[in-house]
Amino acid sequence: MAGKTLFTIGEVTGVHGIGGNLKVRSFAGSKDVYSKDRFVMLENNDGNGEWYCIEKASLHKKGVLLSVKGVEDRDAAETFVGCKILVKREDLDQPGDDAYFWEDLIGLDVMDKDRGYVGRVDNIFSTGAHDVLVVKNARSGGETLVPAVFPIVVSVDVENGVLETRLPEGL
Repeated sequence: MAGKTLFTIGEVTGVHGIGGNLKVRSFAGSKDVYSKDRFVMLENNDGNGEWYCIEKASLHKKGVLLSVKGVEDRDAAETFVGCKILVKREDLDQPGDDAYFWEDLIGLDVMDKDRGYVGRVDNIFSTGAHDVLVVKNARSGGETLVPAVFPIVVSVDVENGVLETRLPEGL
């Protein structure tokens, strides 16, 4: 689980204009992750990817417009629609104490202090106020939405693949 070297920071959702600009739905908390001269991998659904150097990035509506070297027209840009955008872990600012990269949490087993095994973190989304873990239990087929806040999340052990919770009644 721990030690993932590439993190998904966005997804190409379309193209903009005729100059090869990519429309990106960003998963990053800041546009700064798309800084000029940073290398990003554009990976298709088959898991094949190539590295590109960012020329320019700007906020656009609810996302980011991204220009990368070597993609200079609309036709070339359209081949990247649906691609994930990945960056090397070492190129990101590391999270502070009690903060984690989402990708480090996805796949962790969730163990509740009172209920035992809840499931595995399948996805994460933000509500604006806090993040929410989508925990799926393959055995029962159930899904639990867990607010990623203390005191509900008691501890996180990325190295051993376990996230410990104390779920309130009714959750």
